[in-house]
Amino acid sequence: MKKSLVPRVVAMPSPVWVVGSYDANDHPNIMTVAWGGICCSAPPCLTISLQKTRLTYTNIFQQKAFTVNIPSTNYIVETDYAGIASGKNDDKFTTTGLTPIRSDIVNAPYVKEFPLTFECKLLHAVEIGLHTQFIGQILGIKADDEVLDQNGVPVVGMVKPMISSASDRAYYAFGECLGQAYYQGLKLVDKNKNETNSHSPSK
Repeated sequence: MKKSLVPRVVAMPSPVWVVGSYDANDHPNIMTVAWGGICCSAPPCLTISLQKTRLTYTNIFQQKAFTVNIPSTNYIVETDYAGIASGKNDDKFTTTGLTPIRSDIVNAPYVKEFPLTFECKLLHAVEIGLHTQFIGQILGIKADDEVLDQNGVPVVGMVKPMISSASDRAYYAFGECLGQAYYQGLKLVDKNKNETNSHSPSK
């Protein structure tokens, strides 16, 4: 039996992304976010949601650009710190030992040590409530060679990203592969065809 819950943000899982940006003085900053995802395929876009009090919020509006960096599970400490500390009071790159690299496509830094980065220009900003949703058009992608397959596509098992759960405020690693997308459901397509044919009147 299902139980009704009070509306709150306990959808799961959420990505663990580290957003890179420059402030007005060209100083690099990073911030960990969980409210984000892909939002359009043409043009390729992703979205993140930030509170107005965050330095990254101001930076993105000023620079009209940001990066989304996907850390591997090896960087859980640095990633968590980037979400705890404020760039207003701390140089998070120095504290974590991570390396800022200036994007050659957008005016934002990315994290050298993280295996996958999306370079985005600000396309839209939507005021929702406590959070503002930033939609960024992906203009470039940086990926380590070792996380790419033979077709040059990033593979989740090689990137080893983290996911988060808002309900228990915890990080998780990805588990086993359950099957290929757009293939599992074909079993029901075939089943439906067989059942339809079996009930069709004979000619």
